[in-house]
Amino acid sequence: MFTNSVKYALKAVLFLAVHSGEERKIMVKDIAEPINVPKAYIAKLLQELSKQEIISSTRGVKGGFYLTESNLKQPVLNVIYAIDGTYRMNSCLLSLESCNEYKPCPLHHIVSPMRSKLIESLKEKTLEDLSIEIQSGLSYLPL
Repeated sequence: MFTNSVKYALKAVLFLAVHSGEERKIMVKDIAEPINVPKAYIAKLLQELSKQEIISSTRGVKGGFYLTESNLKQPVLNVIYAIDGTYRMNSCLLSLESCNEYKPCPLHHIVSPMRSKLIESLKEKTLEDLSIEIQSGLSYLPL
């Protein structure tokens, strides 16, 4: 359901949520290896997330990427929309352009309620929530 870019971005943001802070900035090379994503690829994703103020960054010798308290309050859905936009989450599973409630594809009535629930859940769940789940052992992400 998610593109590789979204998966990589989520892993990187969660890595930052667990390991960074305003006093502990992390460089791209130190993120890429643990999450197993090419450095250039993750750098591009992180720059986009920083540009959209989902994560924070500082240039220079003591620079790097990190999450502030404000960043941690971001809904998970914002990461997805920042990388893929809104189209992919709302698009037809059969890739029909005109699929909607008035002209549904054969899967529309099956998928639509679940998609709505997923989007609502991703809107409610924050980066901080996921970070806490990882740190407390309620969920697993090899970081």
